[in-house]
Formats: sequence, C-alpha cells, structure tokens
Amino acid sequence: MQFTPLHRGGEGPPLLLLHGFTDTWRTWELVLPHLEQRFEVVAPTLPGHAGGPPLADPAALVDEVERLVDGLGLESPQVAGNSLGGWLALRLAERGRAQSVVALAPAGDPSSVDTLPYFRTMHRLVRRSAPIADRIAATAEGRRRMTADLTVEFEHIPPELLVHQLLGAAECDATLALADQAERDGWPVEPEAIDCPVRFVWGAADAILPWPRAAQLYREALPNADWVVLDDVGHAPQLDDPLVVAELIRTFP
Repeated sequence: MQFTPLHRGGEGPPLLLLHGFTDTWRTWELVLPHLEQRFEVVAPTLPGHAGGPPLADPAALVDEVERLVDGLGLESPQVAGNSLGGWLALRLAERGRAQSVVALAPAGDPSSVDTLPYFRTMHRLVRRSAPIADRIAATAEGRRRMTADLTVEFEHIPPELLVHQLLGAAECDATLALADQAERDGWPVEPEAIDCPVRFVWGAADAILPWPRAAQLYREALPNADWVVLDDVGHAPQLDDPLVVAELIRTFP
C-alpha cells in the first residue's frame, strides 16, 4: 500500500482539510468531489502519520503543522478538520491562520484524554490485523468491525479505502508518542483567542468523543459558534455522511 503526503485539487478559494489521529488525508476522499467544485482543496497527511513528514517533537505538532501550511503556500485558508484535525484547525485559528473553521468532533476538551487507552489498544490491534486487512474488508462483518468506532453507516465506504485506513493506522509512527504527550499536557486550546467564524459538527452517535460531554469546553468558551448535531452519525462524519458534511463545509461561513 502506497501512502502519499497530500492531495491537492479543484479551483477556487483555498480549503485546508486536516484528518484525525492515526488517519491519512484519504479520510476526506468521499467529500472531495463535492468540495472541489467550489474550492482548491489541500488535504495533507499530518506529521508522524503514514505518508506524512516525520514528527520530531510531539509537543511541537501545532508548530510543525503551521510550517506545513506555510510550505503549501497557504496564508489564511478556510479550514476543516476531524478529531485531532479539528483541534489543529482551531489552534491554527488561534494564531490567525484560518479564515474560518469547520471542526468535526474536535479533540481539546479535557475529557479527550479519556480516549488515550483506546488509541493505545487500537495501535496494537491494527498492527496485528494489518497482514489480513484485505480479508477483513472482504466481508460485511469485517467492514462493520473496521468502522464500528467511527461510523454508523459503512456499506457505502469502499473496501479499498477501509484497508488503506487500517494499514495507515498500523504505520502511524507517532501514535504512542502523541498519546504520551497528550497524557502529560492534554490538548491545550485557547478558544478565547479565536476570532474567525467557527462551525462545530458532532455526530450524536460518536463513540470516541461522545456528544455532548466531549464538547463541553467549546460550548462554554464559544457560545456564538454555529453548532450542528447529526443524528445517527459517528466520530468521522466525513465518512459516515459525506454529502451532508460536504454541504456543511461548502456553506460556511
């Protein structure tokens, strides 16, 4: 399986897409055709993740992502991100590097630290499962198991994409280092420093960052943000309901 550092396509104002922890840029694959009708979409793989640049210092992840944005020639794009990517989108907004943000179930609330045992366990499981990823994705039961923590719906997701995600998670070099860093420092965020428009999108069936508990910090700190809660949608709305998510990004602000 080949892992590439980024996807860039479409025409229009720049839109930066940031994926979640242990994922790759391809988590956005199902929304790209809809977004590229309006934007020049830039979707990089994050440092320390499969296909992305190395991550020298987990504590400097935000700095490294900002340097990545500079290297892509982006000044202040519209930004959308999921989970870790949603947190990074908000951190870029703190620094004045985002014209607007659509954050899909972003990390950052103190309760996000509760996810760390899950990611450590998944790190072991995906590495064990990687040699038989194709066999797992070949059956409906296997695909349901591959997506159970991320989505409610799964049959519309191509098996090849699910194999890519499992192998990408298995080859994510930064998993344990980022988990250790988060255990020490959490995911610090300063919502009061954000002055661009922000839309939060949360799946009511999120099994990793449960709604509404994991959104408490943002609901209190950014009461004027736009909030969208999607019924019967899990932690990765861009995979679960790509058409709705594409429209939520396209129409904001």
